[in-house]
Amino acid sequence: MSFREPLLLLGLALVPLALIGYVVAQRRRRRYAVRYTNVDVLAGVAKRGNWISRHTRHIPAVLALLALAALLVALGRPERTVAAEQRAATVVMVTDTSGSMRATDIKPDRLTAVKNAADQLAGKLPRDFRLGLISFGTTVSQLVEPTTDKARVKAGVGTLKVAGRTAMGDGLALGIDAARAPVTDAATGLPQRLPAAIVLLSDGRSTVGQNPLTVAERARRLRIPVYTVAVGNSPGTGTLQEIARVTRGRFYQASDAARLSEIYRNLGTGLSTKKEKQEVTAGFAGAGLVLLMAGMVTAIARGGRLP
Repeated sequence: MSFREPLLLLGLALVPLALIGYVVAQRRRRRYAVRYTNVDVLAGVAKRGNWISRHTRHIPAVLALLALAALLVALGRPERTVAAEQRAATVVMVTDTSGSMRATDIKPDRLTAVKNAADQLAGKLPRDFRLGLISFGTTVSQLVEPTTDKARVKAGVGTLKVAGRTAMGDGLALGIDAARAPVTDAATGLPQRLPAAIVLLSDGRSTVGQNPLTVAERARRLRIPVYTVAVGNSPGTGTLQEIARVTRGRFYQASDAARLSEIYRNLGTGLSTKKEKQEVTAGFAGAGLVLLMAGMVTAIARGGRLP
């Protein structure tokens, strides 16, 4: 839990002060009772008291202190982080198609497993999400620009072919450009940029082109998280892990086709939500008022006497 006005929580210091004041008041009352000389009156009061009243006389004060604490917390405007549905966003798949994607450590081979997994991601994303596809070997190609037509993306995945070396940085750079492409707001007719994320898959370290970590810094500045997936027995996991860390994405290791499909399926579900702050001031304020009312009712039930 966090607070929009944390400095106002300093007011919570009033709670222990109020508690100390109450304890001091109770001790003074006991000293006064000892000095009181009318023994017959004291005996009558003692007879009227019973076990329940003696043990419940502090309840109104306790409820009042709890109410004070809840109301003071409410002043700090508490917030909680919740997963909210994200109605529109752009996701770009940046996929390695270098020569090593022919390897068969993932059956039937790495590239075929990637194609099957990409279908899982396309199927799990919400209808209004834009999905794009970029491939990188020695050269980089945008096979499908971000679109809500998932059938086009699936068709583009089917055209992926193995060739060349591993220009990971160039592929990521083009993915950033695609993710930042503005779209027209249907309601206003004005261009806008949607929240974006990139799913970067590779089976090796970058061997040609731009330094992917330098490109990752650009993604970080633009607040585009990169979710990296290392497929097979990849020797380049260090680079992929660092890209995910720098951009505040997440790194995944896929050692078989089933795990790869699971990763893409879960990414599709996870990217459809976003974390946002939700203010819960009303809850604390309401709890404080309820506690205050409960304390008043308890005091009245005891005959209108304060502890």
